[in-house]
Amino acid sequence: MGVTNSNKVINTDRIPCGGALRVTLALTAAPDIISNPTDIVLVLDRSGSMMGTPLADMKLGARTFIDIIDKATDSSQDGQIGSGSRLGIVSFGNTATADTQLITSVDTLKAAVDSLAAAGSTNHADAFTKAAQLFDPASPNAKVMVLFTDGNTTTGGPPAPAAAAARAQGITIYCIGLIGSDGLDVSALNDWATDPDASHVAVTPDAADLEALFGELAANISKPGATDIVIHETVQPDFVITSILSPSKGSATMLDARSLRWNIAQLGVTSGESATLDFLIRHVGQQPGTVPVNESITYQDREGNLVTFPQPTVAVDCDIVVHPEPCPQPVSLTVEGCQDALQVDLGEVDLSSQGRILQLDVTLKGVCPGKRVALAAILTELDQESKEHPRGMKTLTIPAHSAPQCRDVLVKCIRFVVPEDLSLSGGAMCAPRRFQARFLANYLDTDFLCCPLPEPPAGPTFF
Repeated sequence: MGVTNSNKVINTDRIPCGGALRVTLALTAAPDIISNPTDIVLVLDRSGSMMGTPLADMKLGARTFIDIIDKATDSSQDGQIGSGSRLGIVSFGNTATADTQLITSVDTLKAAVDSLAAAGSTNHADAFTKAAQLFDPASPNAKVMVLFTDGNTTTGGPPAPAAAAARAQGITIYCIGLIGSDGLDVSALNDWATDPDASHVAVTPDAADLEALFGELAANISKPGATDIVIHETVQPDFVITSILSPSKGSATMLDARSLRWNIAQLGVTSGESATLDFLIRHVGQQPGTVPVNESITYQDREGNLVTFPQPTVAVDCDIVVHPEPCPQPVSLTVEGCQDALQVDLGEVDLSSQGRILQLDVTLKGVCPGKRVALAAILTELDQESKEHPRGMKTLTIPAHSAPQCRDVLVKCIRFVVPEDLSLSGGAMCAPRRFQARFLANYLDTDFLCCPLPEPPAGPTFF
């Protein structure tokens, strides 16, 4: 079978700036379908929510799956499943139907797929039960069930016991999910599928991807198990790897702060087998937003299996920082080695850049998204009797942020010039000076509308 599934998942979809998360890499491999005949049942959702494009795309995917298995079992696409392997079709809506038994005729299998019509509710329990009944317990063939669905269970009994019973019979269950109009319970797919979930569950929001999903699964089922596996993982620069847990198979080595190598000597050579690797990463970037976890991930093995991994992303919430005043631009000066003096005209200098400078930061608490804030900073200096003397006021417009909820906003680098000739320290140069700062803030943007005054009564009309 080769590598039948590969996955990369993270344990959360949102972290704070500097936060950590767990990354899981998963692989499943199984023996070659020619030397290890396999019975496969496609379990296809034909409920009413599949009507139209989803059903058409599912049929294309199922036909592609059948063609790939046809060629893989006897090295030719001759219309017959070879080497002792067989395929069957079960479909379900209100109830499940065995549209074929386990057979080898490609034409009969495709005709059964093409005849499906969308109608009814979604009965997953009956689907698992009917599909399990197609397998012969006495057959030495490997047993694989591929369930496709686009919705939640809406009729029949609970599916989990039926799926568990199938797995107890030695049936490997894969679940393909399409996020359709009835929604999709991914946790239920994980519960029904063979463990590990990451290697046996695939979900797509786009019906057009179904043909590719079915095709990739069929291609992987038909390949040999994998040996001399090497996986190189590099996280993108906003993250560093903090620790690597012991993998379930093979060994993992940290190469540098952002990369690791996972080696597996063999996987799925004599029977279906899965492997997982967990590692922890920490965010070290400075910017908020949706950030990809991967920079790159590569796979290689002796058999030449083509393996790709998903590209998960995580939303990063950082403290919002505003710089309302840019730093003054410097002017470069050069004094030659034997030059005693240099006179340079530096041009115009903003008043805010003269004298001593107090640089203040302030945090605005609980600023709601989409609203600008008017901020006033008021500076006073205290004399020896603690009487206040004004030293300046600044009014600033703080731009609106786009975070999903109200957030604290850090306003940095509010600068005041405090000339030394105004010092109230008692006349001593460079003596300590005491200041007080006050801040006023209010929203600029509001949806408040004052109640209009009533219209004055109309006066008399003269003709």
